[in-house]
Amino acid sequence: MVRGELGSDETDAPIMTDTDKFALMSTIRRIHSERELVPLMNLVAREVKDLLRADLVSVFLFDREKCELCSLISLDNQKICFDARLGVAGASAMKGKTINVADAYEHPLFYKDVDCRTGYRTNTILAVPIKNIREQVIGVCEAINKLEGNFSSDDAQLLETFAAHAANAIETALLIDALKKEQSKHDPKDKLQNRIETGQLYLRNIVGVSPEIEAIIRLIDQIRESSVDVLIQGESGTGKELVAKALHYNSPRYDQPFVALNCAALPENLVEAELYGIERGVATGVEKRTGKFEAANGGTLFLDEIGDLSLSAQAKMLRVLQERTVDRVGGQRPIPVDVRIIAATNKNLDEVSKAGSFRADLYYRLRVVRVQTPSLREIADDVPLMANHFLASHCALLKVEPKQFTPAAMEHLRSYSWPGNARQLENEIKRLVVSVRGKTIGAEQLDLAVETQKMTAQENPTHYKGKTIGEVVEAIEQRMIQEALLKAGGNKAKAAEALGLSRQGLLKKIKRLAITP
Repeated sequence: MVRGELGSDETDAPIMTDTDKFALMSTIRRIHSERELVPLMNLVAREVKDLLRADLVSVFLFDREKCELCSLISLDNQKICFDARLGVAGASAMKGKTINVADAYEHPLFYKDVDCRTGYRTNTILAVPIKNIREQVIGVCEAINKLEGNFSSDDAQLLETFAAHAANAIETALLIDALKKEQSKHDPKDKLQNRIETGQLYLRNIVGVSPEIEAIIRLIDQIRESSVDVLIQGESGTGKELVAKALHYNSPRYDQPFVALNCAALPENLVEAELYGIERGVATGVEKRTGKFEAANGGTLFLDEIGDLSLSAQAKMLRVLQERTVDRVGGQRPIPVDVRIIAATNKNLDEVSKAGSFRADLYYRLRVVRVQTPSLREIADDVPLMANHFLASHCALLKVEPKQFTPAAMEHLRSYSWPGNARQLENEIKRLVVSVRGKTIGAEQLDLAVETQKMTAQENPTHYKGKTIGEVVEAIEQRMIQEALLKAGGNKAKAAEALGLSRQGLLKKIKRLAITP
């Protein structure tokens, strides 16, 4: 049973005993006398452990912009950070609410992977956000495994009161710590710390807190110690390369090459030379060239749109993956390679392999682990987060004053179908950053506002009757592509840019949807 999920029990708040009050005030005096950040965090953890009679207590700092929780309590006082979208503590921080869990393994927010790694068994959890005087969440205090029974509503009230006082001491210590860092030279980071920070940087590029995005983050974290091959499937513009980079930079190969190749952009006669290399003198004027497999040796090769490779190219690749050697065009001996393959496609390879246009043996060889990137239609509630992320990034990149969306503009962005997915959203934000004067972006300034209104007027619920989601989405895509081509005077490159698609992606949609330009 889960008690107090996303909040304290909704009963009347219990009254603390005189003993509780004395213990709490004594603890508060001690924490306010400590000015060093790491000793303070350790002190808070120890005091909460005694107050609540818990087996383990952790205190985390919360960075909302990076969506990270960080702990400074470790053997060498190194900062250890992890994605706040993982686990109960992260949910408490992001929602700003107390979470009281009586059975961890039955709770949907509990992240079991930590227990799997450590062998520890988590049963009960009490997580309380630490809020400053401005009601901003700056951290989380998480108590695990009450020594006797479950954490009660009394425990929750006690910890909430304690957290309110601890926030002032933590903010003071953070300020002092920042001043000290400004005045001192940093020691070089060890390799492990560098790997962790590099991996977190690429995870932050995957924006969103929906269950679909959280599932991707968890999967990346679960396989971070391995170099298994991965197949990423999803529509064009859903961030498959971002996921590929996050997989690479959160793996043991993070400091080795990450090489990307778009298979759809390769002419058939250049596939082998591009992938496996070519020797000098194979033809007149041809110079020796290293292929992508050799360039990625020791690291990761990202093969985008792998579903567009011909059957003959697929057969050659299967042999390379099985033997882990490549033969250059015109070469005399095989060259061993150690490469992790991350492949991506906007096709359903399960279906196309059954249809015979993609080799089933290569499909199963690639999909050791499979990742599905969601379309923006499936994660509409993440659109505001992504829009604000792109807006802040491009304002900073282009060195223009920060801007913000009006509520009406944000609602238009959230309700739009986004056939070009995140790539189309980012292109729209780029346009707004350079074209809108002033700090506020209104609904009337969105290039998609008219189309959104038109769809609202034309597509009432009866229009969808008897149709599948796929059929409705195809109808919307078809009309948007036709309108974009009309506006671009038939220029496919301009239409693709307006839709947030690659030219090749637009051509595929035109062919699939039987659109006459």
